[in-house]
Amino acid sequence: MKRKILLAGLLLPFVTVSAQNDSIFKEHELHEVHVTSKSNNRRMAGAVNGTRIGQGELVRAACCNLGESFTTNPTVDVAYTDAATGARQIKLLGLSGTYVQMMVEGMPAFRGAAQPYSLGYVPGPWMKGINVSKGSASVKHGYESITGQIDIDYLKPEEPAAVNANVYGDTQSRMEANFDTNFHLGKGWSGNFLGHYENRWGEHDSNHDGFQDMPKIEQYNITNRWHYAEHDYIFHGGWQVLTEDRNSGQVDHTTGDNNIENPFEIGIKTNRYEAFMKHAFYIDHEHEANIALITNASLHQQKAVFGNENYKWYTVNEKNINAQLVYEAKFAHVHSLSTGLSINHDYFKERSLHPDGYILRTPTEGGEKETTSGAYAQYTYNYGHQLTLMAGLRYDYSSLHGGFVTPRAHIKYQPWDVLSVRLSAGKGYRTVHALAENSNLLAAGRLLQIQDLKQEEAWNYGASLALNIPIGHETLKVNAEYYYTDFVNQAVLDFDTDPSKIMIYNLDGDSYSRVFQIDATYPLFKGFTLTAAYRKNIIKCTYGGVLKEKPLTSSYKSLATASYKTNDDKWQFDVTYQMNGGGRMPNPGEAKLWEERYDGFGQLMAQVTRKFKHFEVYIGGENLTDFSQKNAIISANDPWSASFDPTMVYGPIDGAMAYLGIRMSF
Repeated sequence: MKRKILLAGLLLPFVTVSAQNDSIFKEHELHEVHVTSKSNNRRMAGAVNGTRIGQGELVRAACCNLGESFTTNPTVDVAYTDAATGARQIKLLGLSGTYVQMMVEGMPAFRGAAQPYSLGYVPGPWMKGINVSKGSASVKHGYESITGQIDIDYLKPEEPAAVNANVYGDTQSRMEANFDTNFHLGKGWSGNFLGHYENRWGEHDSNHDGFQDMPKIEQYNITNRWHYAEHDYIFHGGWQVLTEDRNSGQVDHTTGDNNIENPFEIGIKTNRYEAFMKHAFYIDHEHEANIALITNASLHQQKAVFGNENYKWYTVNEKNINAQLVYEAKFAHVHSLSTGLSINHDYFKERSLHPDGYILRTPTEGGEKETTSGAYAQYTYNYGHQLTLMAGLRYDYSSLHGGFVTPRAHIKYQPWDVLSVRLSAGKGYRTVHALAENSNLLAAGRLLQIQDLKQEEAWNYGASLALNIPIGHETLKVNAEYYYTDFVNQAVLDFDTDPSKIMIYNLDGDSYSRVFQIDATYPLFKGFTLTAAYRKNIIKCTYGGVLKEKPLTSSYKSLATASYKTNDDKWQFDVTYQMNGGGRMPNPGEAKLWEERYDGFGQLMAQVTRKFKHFEVYIGGENLTDFSQKNAIISANDPWSASFDPTMVYGPIDGAMAYLGIRMSF
C-alpha cells in the first residue's frame, strides 16, 4: 500500500496525497487514505502557494462546467470576452488565461485553438477537484506557467464501484445530463466511463439589442479511463471525444425567431479528440526512487462562420503531442531530486476568408509547426515542517525560437504552527498563436491586424503569509499575498490605439501586473462557515507608446460567502456576494460609441441543497441582483458595418437566472 501511494503521487501530480516534494498539497506518507471533501482549503505544507477546490466546494453552486467552478472562490475570475460567441477566459493575478498553464492531472491541456471555449469542455460533475497554484510553479511541468497553474483532477477509475448521475435545467433554456460509472475487473484492472450532454436551445434577447444574449449550444462529451496496479508498476490511460455546435447571432426580439432579412449569424463547430498514457515504476525502495513515462495527444478541429459563409470564416486543425520522462528520488530524508526530459510538438493548419480590406495575418502555407524539447532538474530541501527550499532550472529548445532557460525558486518558512511564509520567483515563456487563441475576435467588424510575434517572456515574483489563529474552539484562517508580474516580451492585444482596429503586436515599453489579496475564513459555529476576501489589481500595459491601465479589467474585487450545513447533513444553504470594481474602457475615439469608464457592479448567488439517501436536490439562482451590461454590443443594429463590436464586455451579459438539479448516487 505504501508503494502504491507513492506511485500514485508520481502519476497524479498535485493530488491531495502526493509523493512529490514540490506538490502544493503534500502530506505525510499514509498507509490508508480516506478523503473527505471540504470547502476551499489552503494547505500549509509544500513550498508552492496553492489551494485545492474540492468537491465540497464545487457543489456549493451549479458548477455545470470548469468555467462555473470558481463562483465561490476569491482567487480566480472567469469573464466573457465577447457578447456574441460566448467565449470566456480565466483571469489569475489579474491577467488573462493565456498566462495560466492549464493541465489535467499534470498533463498540458486546452492550448491554442481550444482556449476561447475550453472552460465549457470540462463538465463539473466529472471533477474530483481543481488545484490552483499562483505565480511561477514547478519547472517539472514545463516553462509556460507565468501567473500560475490550474490542474483539473478527474474522477478516478480505481475508486469504489458506483453509478452517479446529474440532471440540471435553468430558466435560460439550458439542460444538462451527466453520468459516471466505475467498475473493477479483477487482477488489478479498473475503469470508468463519464458522459455529458448539454443543450441550450433558447434564443434570449433580454436587452432587446437584436442579438442573442447567449449562444445556443449542443455538446456531446464522453471519456473512458483505465487504471492498473501490480507490485511496483502502475498504469493510467484513457481517451476523450467531444463534439459541440455553438450558434448565435441576430434574432427578431418581437417574435423570438431568426427571420429577419440577411441576418448576421455565428456558427462554430468543434470536434476534439484526446488520449493519454502514464506508466510508473518504483525502482529503489530505500531512496523512494521512481520513474514515470507520461504521454498525451490531442486533435482539435474547428470551423467558425461569422455573418455568413460568403462574408467571414475561419478553420483550424490543431494537433499536439507531449511526452515526459520523470525520475525522482529522496536522499537522507531531507534532500529530494527530480529530473526529467520532455518533448512537445504543436501543429496548426489555419485557413480564413475575410472581406477585402480586412487586415489579417495570412496563415503560414503548409501550417505552423513547433517542436520543443527540454530537460530540467529540481532540488528540494525539507527541514521538518519549518523550512522548505525548492530550486529548479530547465533548458528548452524550440524549433521556432531557439534555446531558452527557465529558472524558478520557492521558499516556505514555518517558524510556528500558526504561521507560514512563502516567497517565489521565476520566469515563464509562451509561444503565441494569436489567431487560434483569439478567433472569437473575428466576430467584430473592426479590422484585425496581427504582427509577426515574438515568444512571450515574463518574470513573476510573489510573497504570501498564512495565519491560523485559534479563536475559541475554532481557527481563523487568514491569508495575505502580493504578486508582481513583469513582461519582457508580450503579445499586446490593443483595442485603444485605433478604434477602427484590433491590433496584436509585440510589446514596446512596459507591461506589468501588481495584485494584492487578503482573505479570511472562520467557522462561526458548528456547520456555519464565513469567508471574506478583497483583491486589488494594478495592471498596466503600453498601448501605442503610452503606458495605460489595462482596459476591461476591474480595479478590485471583494467577495463574501456563507455556508451552513444542518447537524444531520440533510440541508445545506450557500450564499455568495461578489463586488467587482469599475475600470477603464478602450479608447472610444471621436465617435464616442461607448463610455470611457464603467462603474462597479455586484452579483448575488444562492443555493439550497436537500440530501436524501441516494440522491440530492439543489435549487438556486445566479446574478440575483439582475445586473447586466448595457450596450454590450456596439452598433448591434448594423452588424455588417466596421463599427460593429461585441468585444467591449466587462460584466455579465444576461440577467438573473434560476436553476434546479438532481444528483443521484448508487
